[in-house]
Amino acid sequence: MLKYSIAFIFMLINKVYVQQQAIEGRAAYDFLIDIENYDEKYTSPVLIFLHGRSLSGRDLNRVKRYGVLYAKNRGVEIPSSLIVAPQTTNGWDPDKVKDVLNYVVRHYNVDEKRIYVCGMSMGAYGTMDFVGKYPQSVAAAVAICGGGTLKYAQNLSTVPLWIQHGSVDRAVPASESKKIYKAIKQANPQADVTLTIIPGGTHGSVERLFHKDDIYEWMFSYSKEE
Repeated sequence: MLKYSIAFIFMLINKVYVQQQAIEGRAAYDFLIDIENYDEKYTSPVLIFLHGRSLSGRDLNRVKRYGVLYAKNRGVEIPSSLIVAPQTTNGWDPDKVKDVLNYVVRHYNVDEKRIYVCGMSMGAYGTMDFVGKYPQSVAAAVAICGGGTLKYAQNLSTVPLWIQHGSVDRAVPASESKKIYKAIKQANPQADVTLTIIPGGTHGSVERLFHKDDIYEWMFSYSKEE
């Protein structure tokens, strides 16, 4: 029984390793791509996850410590898609995120009308800056416990956004999310943007949002065709 259990564990580890491939030196950021549900015969949505500052570096395994891949590896059922998790060494550059996306589009059969982005903390700022600079590329985005660059407010108002923040976040105050939300609404009062302040939520506790279905169901309900 013990021998079987160890073999089974190694099989699961190998399965995760195979389905989450490291792409290094091919784009502006190295990244992991989860291909478990990918079939090249069919177009696939893309879900990009941008990590926070604590996962920065040159070890791609770090990007599995929280967020979308972490949730998936713990059994959360993510809608069928190519999951892309790049790693930065120092902040997020929207042009470099676009370069990663361009690589994925060139090498996989991607549904370009269904590209989604989500991020936490520094990754939330990165999400908003990427959407703000390349709104035509994104169907919907979720930004958790971050903020945004005000100059992008008009562009951000053209993409469905769900901004979430803990009410007692001491690392990045909720006022950061409130500020970019207000700017987007001022740019376009009809913008499809939602701000959710989570009572009692801290900077770390809101990571649990990646382990629930809500943000995935919400993002994947949108398409650029709509």
